Amino acid sequence: MPRLTDARKELRRAQIAEAAVRCFGRNGLERTSIADIIAESGLSAGSIYAHYRNKADLVQAAAREVLAERAKVLGEHAASDTPPDPDELLARLIAAIDPAEARVGVQTWGEATTNPAIRAIVVDMTDRMRGMLHDCISAWLVKVEHHEPTEARKRATPIAHRVMALYQAELLYTALQSPTEETAS
Repeated sequence: MPRLTDARKELRRAQIAEAAVRCFGRNGLERTSIADIIAESGLSAGSIYAHYRNKADLVQAAAREVLAERAKVLGEHAASDTPPDPDELLARLIAAIDPAEARVGVQTWGEATTNPAIRAIVVDMTDRMRGMLHDCISAWLVKVEHHEPTEARKRATPIAHRVMALYQAELLYTALQSPTEETAS
């Protein structure tokens, strides 16, 4: 049997993580089994377990998958000649919210209150997202508002905190919408 290349392994891991996000969004973290993820992904149990040890690993992978997409977008904004102001940045992030991913995010937050492993993942992901927001807002303050870089980084801290809080509120709002409301909005 041929060995998988590193690129093929990453594609397979992403395929499994995406299937996990769909299952978690549909069934919830607790009610989703590895068997559900196997069926959703179309892969064998051996393939799943070759890439992930357990469901906690899949929760972490799903969170990282969602964050990687946000990181790409935020990185593009920060690198542009005219990064968006905080209000526009928040509007763009909100527009990109996927309802299934929002449900998974909120469920993960809930699980984090009682599961130390999941809590570590949530804290890490939140800190990383806030850091990316901070970088993007700092870039806006320097490139558009013409602040000195040191001052911009200092001023960006509370702004990034507020943008993150508002983004999380929108994730919760989206997660609480019924599927009928999702299609109407």
